[in-house]
Amino acid sequence: MMKHLARLRALTLFAGLLLTAACTAQSSAGAPTPYTEGQQYVTLPGPHQRYSSEGKVEVVEVFSYGCIHCAEFAPVAEKLKAQLPKGVVFKLMPAPFSAEWLPFARAYYAADKLGVVDRTHMALFKAKFAEHYPINTMDELADFYAREGVDRAEFMRIATSDEATTKLKADLALAQKWGVDGTPGIVVDGKYRITQVQTLDELSAVAQWLAKRALDEADKDGK
Repeated sequence: MMKHLARLRALTLFAGLLLTAACTAQSSAGAPTPYTEGQQYVTLPGPHQRYSSEGKVEVVEVFSYGCIHCAEFAPVAEKLKAQLPKGVVFKLMPAPFSAEWLPFARAYYAADKLGVVDRTHMALFKAKFAEHYPINTMDELADFYAREGVDRAEFMRIATSDEATTKLKADLALAQKWGVDGTPGIVVDGKYRITQVQTLDELSAVAQWLAKRALDEADKDGK
């Protein structure tokens, strides 16, 4: 996807702990489909696994605060989130793809638990990549969230908790199951993974199209 924007690297911290039908060229109405199986997206082998247990069709962005391409995609993702059809939810999954990215994943879990993601998500990207704050370590991340009005000690407690470690392992395992090897990565309903696209806008467009497709399939199956 965009030449694998940020390559999946082995997470040695957890080493040893974790270890299609072709799309038809036309829709049922006879009109050509805008995207092609094996080119812009692939259907993942079953059994398909969603990220959340809400029971809704979902669009999941696998991302990292350490990824500049994710920073560039963030405003596009906000528009995508607003344009998704009713019955489809947008989820963020932090990518613990390297030792350097672990603090960012832990920071996301803490921010999510504290209910501040909506107001800090874009701000963290801006601080790191536009304002060039040194934000890489847990202490530096804690300082950022403290500037955003978050209790620093509580942030650190949650980010370094056993619960966060468990989430790291589970998210890494699911990302590997989905075959996500770059960020930003998009998986729709645990069933479709977007692969080769040329622009971030195209990434959003394919995600919308797959979300509608997955929603139709879910309605047909009565899920």
